[in-house]
Amino acid sequence: MNTANAVRGRRSAKALLVVFIAALGAALTFGAGTASADEVDLDIYDYRISGNVKLNSEPLEDVRLTIAGNGHEVEVETDADGRWSVGVPSNEGPYSVTLDESTLPEGIAVVDESGEDPTPNVRDVEIGPSGSTVANFFIGRGERNTTTFADQLIERIVNGLNFGLMLALAAIGLSLVFGTTGLSNFAHGEMVTFGALMALLFSTVIDFPIWVAIPIAVILSAIFGYTMDLGLWRPLRKRGLGIVQLMIVSIGLSLALRYVFQLFVGGGTEQLEGSTAPDIEIWGPIKLSVIDMVSMATSIIVILAFAWWLQRTRIGKATRAVSDNPSLAAASGIDVDFVVRVVWIVAAALAGLAGVLWAYFRPGIKWDMGTSILLLIFAAVTLGGLGTAFGALIGALVVGMLVEVSSLWIPSDLKYVGALVVLIVILLFRPQGILGRRERIG
Repeated sequence: MNTANAVRGRRSAKALLVVFIAALGAALTFGAGTASADEVDLDIYDYRISGNVKLNSEPLEDVRLTIAGNGHEVEVETDADGRWSVGVPSNEGPYSVTLDESTLPEGIAVVDESGEDPTPNVRDVEIGPSGSTVANFFIGRGERNTTTFADQLIERIVNGLNFGLMLALAAIGLSLVFGTTGLSNFAHGEMVTFGALMALLFSTVIDFPIWVAIPIAVILSAIFGYTMDLGLWRPLRKRGLGIVQLMIVSIGLSLALRYVFQLFVGGGTEQLEGSTAPDIEIWGPIKLSVIDMVSMATSIIVILAFAWWLQRTRIGKATRAVSDNPSLAAASGIDVDFVVRVVWIVAAALAGLAGVLWAYFRPGIKWDMGTSILLLIFAAVTLGGLGTAFGALIGALVVGMLVEVSSLWIPSDLKYVGALVVLIVILLFRPQGILGRRERIG
């Protein structure tokens, strides 16, 4: 009966996890807004058009844009974060947003990646039911994209591999925590952010070399995980809180940590040393910066080391035993509390390292950067099989590839959606995930 109740509890937790993932996706999709942009007429009109102007993810300031439509015309300039926002009197008919290329830095221009738009500096937008719309501009070096589809595909696959390896570090930690405790930790994104912020603190504020700051950030992330388990999760487990209650606590912790980070670092984007390193031609269309190559090599080495630890060491075998059946592991003499504590330390360290690599991949560090990939981390864990570390690795690689390759056919703003659609399709045919096991009652 206890086994049946435990299985029912895990099934309920999985169902709630799907619901929370959907809610989180909706929040990330519809809740994002423009903050501290250069604003014109927002206090006069009820409708809004806003956007960003960036060069390779770097904001461009004082770029002039003209918004015209319905007999109304207004000019605006971007702020220090490359953002702008204007109010307009009506939501009927299209508005044209024209970027004045003469206000761009010398040698760069608005680029149409498809090479088919003769006026890439002009966007036609319509205001939807929400009363607002967005017009973003991709800025390049003034050259049209004339590469073949095959070259683009190879380039996206390499980028997807890089992204998937980084995602795997965070997903493995989240999967370990779920496997040993049954907790779907929605504060895992903040553990990712914490690692990046610590690297920023020691490299920029304290002025340590970046190769010293990153190991310190990973160690502090591990200590952060140990502290959270010692001060929060273990006492709650001792009090007998169920999985659902613990999940709700993790959501509250996520919100609290997120705004604590914002309090200390503000709402802007900061860069780590070396984030603007130039790309090097590796082979054919494949171009990687030194940071990209170091990131991929680091991810592979850490994942191989983790696999050896999980398969060969005594504590790694104990972790697998607790993940498989905590009650049986405890009856066999394994100290479950000690194993769970080690898991929190390892998971936080992996999340912290993933945060540093994510800061280079984006590029940039922001107070909510972990939240932006939390949905993909959950997707990787669910796709690979809940509670299986190697499943999380495979799921992360699949998600990373899909995210990058799908942008060949769909707008880059929607590329995360493609990965989630594939996740849903796969789970329809294999609900337990790629490496997960079917559960039954009785």
